Amino acid sequence: MKVTNDGRGGADADGPGMQGLADRIAALGGRFDLRSPPGEGTTMTARLPHI
Repeated sequence: MKVTNDGRGGADADGPGMQGLADRIAALGGRFDLRSPPGEGTTMTARLPHI
């Protein structure tokens, strides 16, 4: 799953909200990636295994 926006970017991957999401995805055996350069929007990608 991939979610993007064209906002201002700068999301904190280590903040409690994103870290909580990353922890939940990891608990399912998945991978989480966040890219959010300032001024360039945000892209969050979650990869989950087939269960």
